[in-house]
Amino acid sequence: MSRQAARTGDPRKVNGELFTLTYGALVAQLMKDYENDDEVNKQLEKMGYNIGVRIIEDFLARANSGRCNDFRDVADVISKVAFKMYLGITPVVSNWSPAGDEFSLLLENNPLTDFVELPEGHDSLNYSNILCGVLKGALEMIQMDVDVKFVQDHLKGDNITEVRLKFIKRLEDAVPVGED
Repeated sequence: MSRQAARTGDPRKVNGELFTLTYGALVAQLMKDYENDDEVNKQLEKMGYNIGVRIIEDFLARANSGRCNDFRDVADVISKVAFKMYLGITPVVSNWSPAGDEFSLLLENNPLTDFVELPEGHDSLNYSNILCGVLKGALEMIQMDVDVKFVQDHLKGDNITEVRLKFIKRLEDAVPVGED
């Protein structure tokens, strides 16, 4: 039997599983390197932020989505285009605040948490906190200051994973010092 015939699985599924396992190894190493879950959460968010500020250019080039007119448009693009493009899922956008400046992304299936159980004594670990950083970093690059946090997490026994995004303010383009 040839090697090609032996590999009948979907390559995207294999790549997704490799990504999930690699991310798990990263989180495990951070847990060894840092004293507490809060520090690990900060590091994951920082890594995600750095990814977000870079990935937005790729997203804008590949997505061909037009300019968003309001925060509701942003929510739809994040859910239906960005998550689908990079993680292969489409979270549900819900729980809008009355002012329209806050919403939740509900993830029924978080690909980062496949094959994962939180170790005992790590109840405050936000395992997928890298997603919060990616969202914050990417939105900051398009002049949106947002607060992003986990509200519910399937790994902590909740029925669903919920990421909450709150619009804080529109950022102004900063002119470097001396370049008026």
